[in-house]
Amino acid sequence: MKKILVPVVLTVLVVVAISCTKKDGSKGVITGGMEPLLQSALDAGMLPIPYELKVMEGNPSSPEKIELGKLLYFDPRLSKSQLLSCNTCHNVGFGGDDYQETSLGHGWAKGPRNSPTVFNSVYNTSQFWDGRAADLKEQAKGPIQASVEMAATPEYVVEVLKSIPEYVEEFKLAFPGEADPVTFDNVAATIALFEATLTTPNAPIDKYLRGDLAALNSEQKAGLAVYIDQGCVSCHTGVNLGGDGYFEFGVFESPDADVVAGDKGRFALTQAEGDEFAFKAPTLRNIEYTAPYFHTGKVWSLAEATQLMSSSQLGIELSEENIKQLLALMDAFTGEQPQIMYPTLPPSTDNTPKPVWK
Repeated sequence: MKKILVPVVLTVLVVVAISCTKKDGSKGVITGGMEPLLQSALDAGMLPIPYELKVMEGNPSSPEKIELGKLLYFDPRLSKSQLLSCNTCHNVGFGGDDYQETSLGHGWAKGPRNSPTVFNSVYNTSQFWDGRAADLKEQAKGPIQASVEMAATPEYVVEVLKSIPEYVEEFKLAFPGEADPVTFDNVAATIALFEATLTTPNAPIDKYLRGDLAALNSEQKAGLAVYIDQGCVSCHTGVNLGGDGYFEFGVFESPDADVVAGDKGRFALTQAEGDEFAFKAPTLRNIEYTAPYFHTGKVWSLAEATQLMSSSQLGIELSEENIKQLLALMDAFTGEQPQIMYPTLPPSTDNTPKPVWK
């Protein structure tokens, strides 16, 4: 056990209280006496991941709900084949995604878009590439029902869970007072609450944004200057370094046809002028883990993806040195990965529906 030196701690707390303030819920963002580069980063809206878990409006959390959500996240019996789980496409042991161009689903069907990382997704303004789900709870319902993903129905999911006594008890603990707590809505609510815990704090960039000027090396700081000065930060800012706005893919120059694949993005959802070929800017956190890139997953090299973005979105050709500096910076976007122990799932019973793979 660590010894706590009370006088020293109190002195440090006083100094911190004088020199630091909170910004957007993030503790310890220094606002005075900082180097100009750090000031520029904060002025551009870059923020560290908060120490506290984000509270989701309308979906109150509890340890029981999070634990139940964890079980459901890993349980393949929520899929029609009973082979696919949330973790299949959002692997918590490998960056929160599946390392595929587009995900494989029921009957080996290939999905239309690349699977985004689940890590830090609670900080996105909305979910999916086109933002069609307002929050994680709404998002959790989609893949379970999608014919090219888990291909189940709400009724099927409830039937499976009610056939397993341990799950019935878990739902009663998570939703005390509800006469019939095993509902599809509660399934989505608990999965969302578990997903909200999958954050990756304390990346070097987070430490730097909190005032630790030694957290980035000289090459990474040069990369941060490029990131800000050339406009990368216009789309990739905030807590999640992305995920909070929609932008046309190909502002200055259209990418190759196979990268776009004719996908009109958010326009298919809104039919609004200006949304054609617009997608939510993906998070750049932990980007070394989340290849392949873009909604089609057609670009596997981060250097290539960076150069493509500079020409298509910024209208410039970055030098090899600038690319190298940006890649070094993006190494600093990798935080502490969630340490999740794979759960032992409750056993099926004779009444549990059997897998269907067609």
